[in-house]
Amino acid sequence: MEPVRIQKYLADQGVCSRRRAEELIANGKVKLNGRIITEMGIKIDPDQDVVAVYGKEIKNKKENFVYIALNKPAGYITSVTDNQGKSVTNLLSRNNYQGALAHDWKLPRVFPVGRLDKDSDGLVLLTNDGELTNLITHPRYEHEKEYIITISPQFDPDDKNELESTMIIDGEEMSGLKIKNVSNAPNQSTLVLTLTEGKNRQIRRMFSALKYRTLELTRTRINKLQLKNIPLGKWKLVKKENII
Repeated sequence: MEPVRIQKYLADQGVCSRRRAEELIANGKVKLNGRIITEMGIKIDPDQDVVAVYGKEIKNKKENFVYIALNKPAGYITSVTDNQGKSVTNLLSRNNYQGALAHDWKLPRVFPVGRLDKDSDGLVLLTNDGELTNLITHPRYEHEKEYIITISPQFDPDDKNELESTMIIDGEEMSGLKIKNVSNAPNQSTLVLTLTEGKNRQIRRMFSALKYRTLELTRTRINKLQLKNIPLGKWKLVKKENII
């Protein structure tokens, strides 16, 4: 294999995302050939060098990536641990699979791509492909995510320009949303919108800043991948070409 940057190698092996790998390196949690490294961008030979994270050697494996689309119910967190609540990975059982799996098929270790807050439901992508994770989550690639939000009270059209512009909330800059559709009902509205970044609870915070209460928030699309007919709490395997 050709030399590869160590953070990319860790992401490709499904250890974590590339950005998380950089954090581990900076914090001295990664060893190369028995020595702690803190320098970014070191290139390694995956066939010769020995890389360890938290003291555990990361074995070089052939690319065997899987891509999972999950319809997350509210109440689950997009994390691989249960430290702050029930993890979406707990839903990845055979019983929750939409369709049929080969009897000998085993689920590799996967991690969620980006975040979807605990109170929201909808599409979550999970994979062991670190390169795709970086492509989807890094702001410079501007991959769209689509949501349906129901708010109260009814949406004021005069607020559209503000939501579609950069907002400063609690000192944090948040890029504008793109509002695609608005439908009204007594004392509430449902909007279809997209955004290309995903800061913590961004959509809820932007609407809250304009005195709206979020009643329901569902993610329906990540780039090309759509939620469509996946029942709540179920998951299915998808192809990379249906995502990027």
